[in-house]
Amino acid sequence: MHETGSCVPSGGGDSWWRSAAIYQLYVRSFADGNGDGVGDLAGVRSCLAYLADLGVDAIWFNPWYPSPMSDAGYDISDYRGIEPVFGTLADADALISEAHAMGIRIIIDVVPNHASDQHPWFTAALAAGPGSAERDRFWFRPGRGPSGDEPPNNWQSIFGGPAWTRVTEPDGSPGEWYLHLFAPQQPDYNWGNADVRHEFEDVLRFWFGRGVDGIRIDSGALLTKDPRLPDVGLDEPPGPGHPFTDRDDVHDVYRSWRAVADEYPGRVLIGEIWLPDAARLARYVTAGELHTVFNFPYLSCPWDAAALRRVIEETLALNEPAGAPATWVLSNHDVDRIVSRYGRADTAFDLLRRRYFHNFPVDLALGTKRARAAALLTMALPGSVYIYQGEELGLWEVQDIPDDLRQDPIWRRTHGADPGRDGSRVPLPWSGTEP
Repeated sequence: MHETGSCVPSGGGDSWWRSAAIYQLYVRSFADGNGDGVGDLAGVRSCLAYLADLGVDAIWFNPWYPSPMSDAGYDISDYRGIEPVFGTLADADALISEAHAMGIRIIIDVVPNHASDQHPWFTAALAAGPGSAERDRFWFRPGRGPSGDEPPNNWQSIFGGPAWTRVTEPDGSPGEWYLHLFAPQQPDYNWGNADVRHEFEDVLRFWFGRGVDGIRIDSGALLTKDPRLPDVGLDEPPGPGHPFTDRDDVHDVYRSWRAVADEYPGRVLIGEIWLPDAARLARYVTAGELHTVFNFPYLSCPWDAAALRRVIEETLALNEPAGAPATWVLSNHDVDRIVSRYGRADTAFDLLRRRYFHNFPVDLALGTKRARAAALLTMALPGSVYIYQGEELGLWEVQDIPDDLRQDPIWRRTHGADPGRDGSRVPLPWSGTEP
């Protein structure tokens, strides 16, 4: 194991991320090192030379922590460990060291909006009961109605269905409800609680101290909530005054995170901020906050020259005053692969319309030609670029997965109406002599 934090790549200086080519790696589907049929860190280590040959500057790993896998690892039960199916903490240390020796930096996902329902804090909250300090780390509230049988408000889960689940109290009685903007197995943290803030600052230091070069912040606009928990219009877009998206107080969190990152020269904070308003998106990269944010307006843009030009020019114009680099990304583990998108009649992307897009036939030959052209354009733009694993191979969305093999909770919670994200997460097709 390398000495903690001592092994960092040469070149690029403290601002390496401003022009980096970053490869997104979904561990479960990348490469299997032990033959059990699931990708793992041993598989990644065996393929580092392949990634170096591609010329990538960094690898971003989707969550690699211990997890019940209710949402592909985005339900984390231990933020300081490695999922046993993927390997061990020693394997992660070795991977970081070996990647650094090849000049490749490591970025990991941190999921601060929610925990797993198996996280020790949440199990303690269930056991402690109403009004406890343990429950204050989450959003526990009594229900509405004479018997508390109705959820505290009308918020809906991003994965479909209500955003509240009722618990059974320690005495066996029907109890309070807890908030989960995603699946019920993913209870939301209360970012008004000091324990939560201190815990995540410590998690950042834990991984920066082990040599990790960057943190990608999942669902970064959702952390803070209006403590009054008002109802929200079902079609109300994000914007000023929204009770759980892009609230002004979330910027306090990122100012404190930036102070932590600045303790470790050359580290970077990257926000996953899904916002349609480019001006509000740019607020996250003002001085003393995040270094950069994902460019979802570009990712969602249709195959249209005028629309692409408009998004590119707006992105550059909004990033310039903050001195932040633009980021460019065509696909990731949450969206349909670009070859399939560009081969459909409607080439845009919108999370809320995923089920609609899958009704279109796909012209793979056309989609591949467009994806090649888009790759050339994207990699010629100033700033950093993200490549999702398999994108370099021209892989397409797998739309004919049998229902009994689907794993995405979106599929289950929408009763099959939304096909979910499994089609972009299937294993990479490595060549070889054995299956």
